[in-house]
Amino acid sequence: MAVSVDSPDTGRPPAPRRGPVPWVAMYHSVGDCSDDPYRITVTPERLDRQLAWLRRRGLRGVSVTELLAARARGEGRNLVGLTFDDGYTDFVTEALPRLRRWNCGATLFVLPGRLGGENAWDPLGPRKPLLSADGIRSAAAEGVEIGSHGLTHVDLTKADDLTLKTEVAESRARLEELTGAPVEGFCYPYGTIDARAVEAVRQAGYRYACAIDPGPLTGPHALPRVYVGQEDTAWRLQLKHWLHRLRRRPVEGL
Repeated sequence: MAVSVDSPDTGRPPAPRRGPVPWVAMYHSVGDCSDDPYRITVTPERLDRQLAWLRRRGLRGVSVTELLAARARGEGRNLVGLTFDDGYTDFVTEALPRLRRWNCGATLFVLPGRLGGENAWDPLGPRKPLLSADGIRSAAAEGVEIGSHGLTHVDLTKADDLTLKTEVAESRARLEELTGAPVEGFCYPYGTIDARAVEAVRQAGYRYACAIDPGPLTGPHALPRVYVGQEDTAWRLQLKHWLHRLRRRPVEGL
């Protein structure tokens, strides 16, 4: 029997849809950036102007989960993922009020093994306080998505098997207990990944994970992000937005 061209039946499932890579912005701290050797800080005023730029272009910042859900429905071309790594206390005091002002959401990647601690992994930078359990719950109550950044901020590509599993799986369990909600997203510390780390994140049950520039590993568990810093004025953001879409690999299923 002939097979209709209009209704192919090859016996194989259809190939995953490959869409343009989502635009996900990577922030860290919001505050005083006069002593900032790692360039992880933007001032509150700069963040305000960057969010205003998004809104002028008809874009809106949302959590990564909201962005991916919209993409799965074939929508969300006007959405940008906003992510904040490490879980600094200034997210609640400085970033959150500005996100509210511009009607934006975000994903906050935190370290449940360092609750109420500081960024000890940054030897050169100033010490920055990290959110306590109450601070994380406060952010979640405001509608912020809480994701895992591992337990203690270690390079997963250099971790032994036990450390890798603990950093990935136990951090998720602790955050779900802390927030009382599912934790869908993971963020690789330092942005470094390899196939072993990606598989550990997948096996731990995360629906997605954020990296920086994952290259051939790009996919739902290795999403590329765009660094946003203090020097990113409107024209630089426009350029980064364009280059991200031009250079990044399409993501299967998104």
